[in-house]
Amino acid sequence: MNWQQVCDDPLLRDLPYKIELNEWGNIVMSPATSRHGMLQGLIQNALRAIRQDGLVFPECPIQTAKGVKVPDVVWASGAFLREHAASSPFLRAPELCVEVMSPANSMREMEEKRELYFARGAQEVWLCDEQGALAFHDCTGPIPVSSLFPGISRIDSEYIH
Repeated sequence: MNWQQVCDDPLLRDLPYKIELNEWGNIVMSPATSRHGMLQGLIQNALRAIRQDGLVFPECPIQTAKGVKVPDVVWASGAFLREHAASSPFLRAPELCVEVMSPANSMREMEEKRELYFARGAQEVWLCDEQGALAFHDCTGPIPVSSLFPGISRIDSEYIH
């Protein structure tokens, strides 16, 4: 199955799961918890508050060497969007890709996704744990702070503790 077939299939449109494709074209589904969705929303709000020179959005399909992966939140610059906005899935990764960890995720899975996003051009990949702590990475490895969004260190809300 390819990404366009997934998008066009009426049986898959309303599933309450995040859908990705693995390297063999098989559908991989991950059920999302309310906490996961709240963290996604809080990350989007925090990013929008810092930068208005691009677009922050959820569930961005990216074609990788191991199928279509879908980061929970991305930030794409205007230049990126002018070049790639008509594509689905994107053949390149936006500048920032964020994955929100859930109990079903393994660290190995997140490491693999991080490398796949960097291979497609991401400048930074963040991992957000279930408590809102962020781990920042660039293509060289872990970094202490984000260069794209300085000042963010964690996602806090009275609703997720």
